[in-house]
Amino acid sequence: MADTASETSHPHWPLTRTEGDRPSLPEVNASVRVPAGASWFRRLLAFVGPGYLVSVGYMDPGNWATDLAGGSQFGYTLLTVIMLSNLMAILLQALSARLGIAGGRDLAQACRDRYPRPVNLLLWIACEAAIIACDLAEVIGTAIALKLLFGIPLIAGALITALDAFLLLLLMQRGFRFLEAFVIALLTVIAVCFAIQIVAAAPPVAAVLGGFIPTSEIVTNPDMLYVAIGILGATVMPHNLYLHSSIVQTRAYERTDEGKRDAIKWATTDSTIALMLALFVNAAILIVAAAAFHTSGHSDVAEIEQAYELLSPVLGLGIASTLFAVALLASGMNSTVTATLAGQIVMEGFLRLRLPQWMRRLITRGIAIIPVVVVTALYGESGTAELLIFSQVILSMQLPFAVIPLVQFVSDKRVMGSFAISRGVAILAWLVASIIVVLNVKLLIDTIAG
Repeated sequence: MADTASETSHPHWPLTRTEGDRPSLPEVNASVRVPAGASWFRRLLAFVGPGYLVSVGYMDPGNWATDLAGGSQFGYTLLTVIMLSNLMAILLQALSARLGIAGGRDLAQACRDRYPRPVNLLLWIACEAAIIACDLAEVIGTAIALKLLFGIPLIAGALITALDAFLLLLLMQRGFRFLEAFVIALLTVIAVCFAIQIVAAAPPVAAVLGGFIPTSEIVTNPDMLYVAIGILGATVMPHNLYLHSSIVQTRAYERTDEGKRDAIKWATTDSTIALMLALFVNAAILIVAAAAFHTSGHSDVAEIEQAYELLSPVLGLGIASTLFAVALLASGMNSTVTATLAGQIVMEGFLRLRLPQWMRRLITRGIAIIPVVVVTALYGESGTAELLIFSQVILSMQLPFAVIPLVQFVSDKRVMGSFAISRGVAILAWLVASIIVVLNVKLLIDTIAG
């Protein structure tokens, strides 16, 4: 299984698949029909889905903690970070879709084809760490939601989340379109819940718009920078780049140059629209936190449970806290589905190792549950809040390990042929990668320096 053998014999990935080398997510690859000669709307509908699965990672419980902290502490200032990180996400996910469709390989398979084994092992470990950090946020978020809605203790709620290991199995048995419909339905619930809360919060429009204008204080204020990098880590998810490059291949588009160009166009449209929904949800969380807490003197609200307790009294809307908890539960359930898929893609892509989905899910979820239970037992619920934000910083530090290979592949004509991105897009993509690396180096130095 030489990693570089196929590279020297064939310049393009669609030609490198060796006998016994399976397509990404083989059980659903090319399983969703794309109508030929249909109207643009019907063709768009055929491609709608993968972008929303990807967008789940951009509004998971980890985002809630960083957005709440940013809004309550610094008002609307960090809205610009949410907007910029979302624009970065739109670009990177478009590149990820391009790689999957044009190359016929997901990002993990591409890395395995092009890099030597030690590099692949390092990248695999980094990505697994990111998935576990993401899963950690989902366990905490779901456990908190169960406590807020049903009074279930946090440790018991964390243990209950192990049962959702079988949710993906149930959904996948009904077909990939059913899985996408489930995810989109929960995303709709989240969006509606926050739309109602924004109306209730009635934030000043001028202050909200001003929050989208960049300010140097974000970089010069260490506390603000820490939360800002946490928002970046919570928004641009490294494992989402692996996930998107795989699930775009579920569409049965023509595997010709013309068919691939058409598929790239629709897949990019799908992910861009879906990520605009993620931008709305993330901005809504921060706006509600700023309007409800920062302006009322509750600038210390950084925990989800604090926000739940204060929302209804501060906003004067009895149902506000319940809507908040319902949206949190929907977010945790959705993130479970996509993290499981990403874990399968990464393990199969890097290692060619296939585990039953239930086993893969239980292993990942088990690793995430243990620290939640231990921290809750030792430090109480405040400890889990700190663990939640820390998990997002860990995610941010894993980003370069996914972003740099992605940009390298899609800008290399020897790899992508006529589907390689233009020089202008390549410069922009490398600029985004550089910003991510610089921010993470600064975070690391600040963390070591205390």
